[in-house]
Amino acid sequence: MSPPSSVRLAADIGGTFTDIVLETPQGRRTRKVLTTPAAPEDGVMTGIGLVLADAGLDFSDVAVFVHGTTLATNAIIERRGARTMLVGTEGFRDILEIGTESRFDQYDIMIRKPVPLVARPHRFAVPERMDALGRVQRPLDEAAVRALVPHLRAAGAEAIAIAFLHAYANPAHERRARDLLAEALPEVPISISSAVCPEIREYERTSTTVANAYVQPLMAGYLGRLRQALDGRAFGGALYLVTSGGGLTSLEAARQFPVRLVESGPAGGAIFAAQCAGQLSEGRVLSFDMGGTTAKICLIERGQPASSRFFEVDRTARFMKGSGLPLRIPVIEMVEIGAGGGSIAHLDAMRRVVVGPESASSVPGPACYGLGGTRPAVTDADLVLGLLQPEGFAGGGMTLRPERAAAALDAAIGGPLGLSPEMAAHAVYEIVCETMASAARVHAAERGAVIGTHTMIAFGGAAPLHAGRVAEKLGVRRLVVPANAGVGSAVGFLAAPVSFELVRSHPARLDAQFDGAAVSALLDQMTATARGMVQDDARAASLTVRRGAFMRYVGQGHEIAVTLPDGPLDQAALPAMRAAFEAEYARQFARIIPGAPVEILNWSVTVSTRAEQPAPFPPTPARRPVAAARTRLLFDGGRDRMVELAVHARAEMRPGDAVAGPALIVEQETTTYVPARFDAHIDGGGNIVMDMKETA
Repeated sequence: MSPPSSVRLAADIGGTFTDIVLETPQGRRTRKVLTTPAAPEDGVMTGIGLVLADAGLDFSDVAVFVHGTTLATNAIIERRGARTMLVGTEGFRDILEIGTESRFDQYDIMIRKPVPLVARPHRFAVPERMDALGRVQRPLDEAAVRALVPHLRAAGAEAIAIAFLHAYANPAHERRARDLLAEALPEVPISISSAVCPEIREYERTSTTVANAYVQPLMAGYLGRLRQALDGRAFGGALYLVTSGGGLTSLEAARQFPVRLVESGPAGGAIFAAQCAGQLSEGRVLSFDMGGTTAKICLIERGQPASSRFFEVDRTARFMKGSGLPLRIPVIEMVEIGAGGGSIAHLDAMRRVVVGPESASSVPGPACYGLGGTRPAVTDADLVLGLLQPEGFAGGGMTLRPERAAAALDAAIGGPLGLSPEMAAHAVYEIVCETMASAARVHAAERGAVIGTHTMIAFGGAAPLHAGRVAEKLGVRRLVVPANAGVGSAVGFLAAPVSFELVRSHPARLDAQFDGAAVSALLDQMTATARGMVQDDARAASLTVRRGAFMRYVGQGHEIAVTLPDGPLDQAALPAMRAAFEAEYARQFARIIPGAPVEILNWSVTVSTRAEQPAPFPPTPARRPVAAARTRLLFDGGRDRMVELAVHARAEMRPGDAVAGPALIVEQETTTYVPARFDAHIDGGGNIVMDMKETA
């Protein structure tokens, strides 16, 4: 049996499957089980039990368990969170409705704005006022706060969010209001904006605080049940949750700030792709993660995924910024769309084939699962086309039903359009690939990237089946499917550092009035707080501290993130701070504004353990063609007929083995489709590398 200190677990709860990864000195084992929406911890515990049994281990042997989930995101999208009340400053009751007064589509007279998480009858306001410098303009009316208690009870409050004007500058009123309400309503969790998001910009701060309150009871309940289940199985190791920014945090921090978990699963995938990019020495990478419910696309430059302090959830317009609920949290920047293996295909009012964003999820699942689903999903199309074999699906845990998939496609698409089930499946496949390619184009355009110069790294249970076609549409000439691609996000969890990031608003100009003492005191306090969030980690002795600032030219409306120089931030440091800002500004915009005054709006501190840098993959031996062990019939939509396709078992392939497309490479967790325009080989690290042919 392996010593406990060397055994690590990771679990990723997706909308359709829960992925489990076990790492021991003997190697890596994986499992896929269906997600159990009613009690997600049941699926996690089932998967862990299976993978531990595979390795001959017990729960007590596990030293570290890293967990990521999309439960918070799904709760917001599906409106399954707590009945939340908002308490704000008198006169600002409708900040969630007013927003920034901008329109994400200027010319749409029927524009549909995102629906707030708190309806107007559940929003309350009390007399109080701080100014932007944190000075009290009007004391908090404590009697008015106490008078809210019966109204909150009558409304059935399950969570409370408090967001007062300029509380980022002085949180005293918010803290006092929280204490008064907590005394009267001890059973109701309360989120205050000065703790959740102590930053300037009222709408975004309020929206983030409301979202935190909205998902807090759900996440606290789930995490409590998971902790109880683990304790019942004698698990004594460390438990971490993955945050949207790609770091790990404690169970207690996750309970306090669950809004930071909204993109935890996709963040693990970006970490996985970044690790692979480093091992492949690829400087420009397009990460493509397609699971059962969604597809995620992220740009990775110089080994680092793009990051941001702003994220939108539940967009009413798929690709349009401003159409969702804004959250100001540390997040790995990516585009996420409802295009996964479980995404449902249908005809719209104009009889066009549309895929997603609605998903069959794990219950009832695609029609081919045989679990009650009758509407066709992407997995049904893949099965009818011949890209999937019915036996041994999801790591051997399921046998698919081709006849049910064909019947569902015929009823929803083929019959109404006069197409065969196979041609209907081809239409679904093409539409979902085009949808993902369109999302990648938009994401690249927003980042100013030339997408054809990137290498695609594809992972997730469904991505290797579709990545080749998406790459063709994008003009991407090189594609990599790493080992354990089917559970890539969970593998990425194990590479994430324990970290915590704090951001505080404290406006300051880089001029003679710069108050270095006040800034240094603020950063010291932030560093101490962030250290406290990770100090219980076994690797705390090797903590690193990264200080940053969000800077802009005076008069601009938005800031850019800049890493601050080491050492004291006094008048002598101002030239170095300005140089750091201008270097980053020039990198993003190819120019600077000489002599223009510069200001800092927000300051950030990130405390983390040191992330291990993976060793480069071994060199690839000389390529040698290998013959297929068997063949399978694949429907070719371009020729409207079945064609014979070579099928290779990935487990039997060795570095240097090469196959010409079209071909399939099958493995336990997923299947890779090599289109006719690509050749594929196994590199020195065991990755499938697909290169576009010069002529197809």
